[in-house]
Amino acid sequence: MEKTLNVQGMSCNHCKMSVEGALQKLAGVSAAEVNLEAGSVAVTFDDSKVNVDTMKEVIEEQGYDVEAKI
Repeated sequence: MEKTLNVQGMSCNHCKMSVEGALQKLAGVSAAEVNLEAGSVAVTFDDSKVNVDTMKEVIEEQGYDVEAKI
């Protein structure tokens, strides 16, 4: 399954690495790709192992705000 989340506050490669790294540590996440220009992250995951709320939490723990899902 793939979802795109809007993430505010990402502006540089460090931001990109922080968000992608945090998501990829979650069990069930197979890919996370940040698009800095769009302010979003596309996440490919197994929805039987991880949910969007958990992904939002780990992004917010990195210091970024997650808007409503697309």
